[in-house]
Amino acid sequence: MANITSYETRSGRRFEVRYLKPDGRSSRKRGFARKRDAELWMAEHVTAAKASDMFVSHEAGMVTVGQLYEQFVAERAPIWKPSQAHTVDSRWRTHIAPRFAEVPVNRVTRAMLQDWVSALAERRSASLTRTTANILDGILSIAVQDRRIARNPMDGITLPRKPRKKAVRTYLTVAQLMRLADECLRGRRLGVQRRALVLLLGFCGLRWGEMCALRVGDVDYGRGRVEVRSNLVRVGTGWVEGSPKNGEVRSVPMPRVVADALRVVTDGRGPEERVFVEDGEPPRLQSVTDAKTNRTWYVSAIRRAGVPAVSPHELRHTAASIAVHAGANVKALQRMLGHANASMTLDVYADLFDSDLDDVARMVDAAVSVECPATNRVQNVSKTDGATLASA
Repeated sequence: MANITSYETRSGRRFEVRYLKPDGRSSRKRGFARKRDAELWMAEHVTAAKASDMFVSHEAGMVTVGQLYEQFVAERAPIWKPSQAHTVDSRWRTHIAPRFAEVPVNRVTRAMLQDWVSALAERRSASLTRTTANILDGILSIAVQDRRIARNPMDGITLPRKPRKKAVRTYLTVAQLMRLADECLRGRRLGVQRRALVLLLGFCGLRWGEMCALRVGDVDYGRGRVEVRSNLVRVGTGWVEGSPKNGEVRSVPMPRVVADALRVVTDGRGPEERVFVEDGEPPRLQSVTDAKTNRTWYVSAIRRAGVPAVSPHELRHTAASIAVHAGANVKALQRMLGHANASMTLDVYADLFDSDLDDVARMVDAAVSVECPATNRVQNVSKTDGATLASA
């Protein structure tokens, strides 16, 4: 039920729409200069909205984007990893709050959002712009679900495209990896530990945070396995321990060369101690740059070893390459690296399996020769007949 009434103001006559909300409470929308405008608003926002179950009240939409952000965080924080929560908070404070925190959600328009996205894209990367826009999209989605606005104004917003760069990976050979590890041993300090660290990353494919979180009890020398149970990441000025990427604990095969290097590091230590510790903290992630001022232990070892300048994370790619050339299939590699599924492994390391295609025909021919030797005799006869016909 709804009706239109008029009232007087200093600026002249104005019209208001009085209506009942679905819960039976009365409400009104004021300020229309023409009765026709009030009728159009009532038809769209009351009559049609109730009929299509899309009704939203004006009062409900007056909540600010900042208030909805608090609800957004409260609902999702329990399932976020600490690093994700830190990123969301940083994006909100730096890029979203200054523009939208005090704006009522029902006054956020598509044009307003597009201007904001375009301005952000001019200053920052496409990746940061897209992730920040996704946060605001999530906040506005809550407003839609809670019937504060009829539709999400982020729908249809044009976001910058992330540049697609073909991954050109550098894979160390086994000899190069061993040379790099041995040069770490010759470093000024912690040589034994750093050699084991490089071998673990290069042969087992752990991520840096997984290596940092590794405890002595996670190394099973009897089974030849490294149990990846957690991940350690730096958030702000501190370290936070969480689950591995994709949330799954995994068991990684440990070659003897890695076991021998780790045993020297872990002997005599308790199962709950971290395997790799430098000055009481996890090892700091090593950057790889050509700057002459970069004299970190890792870069120094790369220079002395004369191997390609791969980052510590790229040693994970080396582990994949070594495993594939040793005969590992896609499923085994997926489990070793902790990918969500085998298709992801193929997407990332398709180049490592190119040689498998070249081997298919050869292996099929070999199988036919062994299991169907009569086929070879038919081929030989065909060649003989062909030669006879040619001479004739």
